[in-house]
Amino acid sequence: MTPPHPLTPPARRHFLQHTARFAAAVALPSLATHTALASVPNTRKLAMTHTHTGEKIDLVYANGERYLPQALGGLNRFLRDHYTGDVGVMDPQMFDFLYRVQRALGSKGAFAVISGYRCPATNSRLRKTGSGGVATKSLHMEGRAIDIRLPGVPLAELHQAALSLGAGGVGFYPRDQFVHLDTGRVRNW
Repeated sequence: MTPPHPLTPPARRHFLQHTARFAAAVALPSLATHTALASVPNTRKLAMTHTHTGEKIDLVYANGERYLPQALGGLNRFLRDHYTGDVGVMDPQMFDFLYRVQRALGSKGAFAVISGYRCPATNSRLRKTGSGGVATKSLHMEGRAIDIRLPGVPLAELHQAALSLGAGGVGFYPRDQFVHLDTGRVRNW
C-alpha cells in the first residue's frame, strides 16, 4: 500500500501559495534594480513592442561594459520565434546596434519588432512560402538579426541612421515597412 502524499490538497495549495509569494518577493528587488539602473550613467536601455504578439518590454540591459543576464533573458524571451515559441539566444551586440541607432536618431520611442529570433524550421517554411528576403542561412536563426520600425521616424531615416553607423548588415524593405539589422559583416541592400 502506498503511503499518502505528505501534502494533501489543502496543504499543497497552501505550500504553492507561499512559494509563489516567496518567488515574487525575490523577483521584486531585481525589478527595482532595473528601474533604479535606468537613471545611472553608462546604462543602456531599450523599449520594444512586438507587432505579432502585442507584448512590450522596456528595460536596462547593460551597465557600462557589463550585460545584465536577467535582462538578456527577458529580451531573448521577448524576441522568440513568434510562430513556434522557440526561444533563441540573441547576440547582445544586436541590442547595442539598436541602442546606437536610437541615439543617432535622438529618439526615445519603442522599436516595433517584426521579427527577432527564427528557428530553422520557421526560416525554411518562410523561404518555401516565398516570403521576401528570407536567406537560407539567415542570421535570424543565430539570434544575430532583427527586423524593426521606429514609430514616428520615417523608414528611410531609420535606414540612413543604421547605415551611418557602419556596423553589421542593414536591409531596407520599404514595401514591407521594416529595416533589417544584423551583427554580421558590414553590408547593405
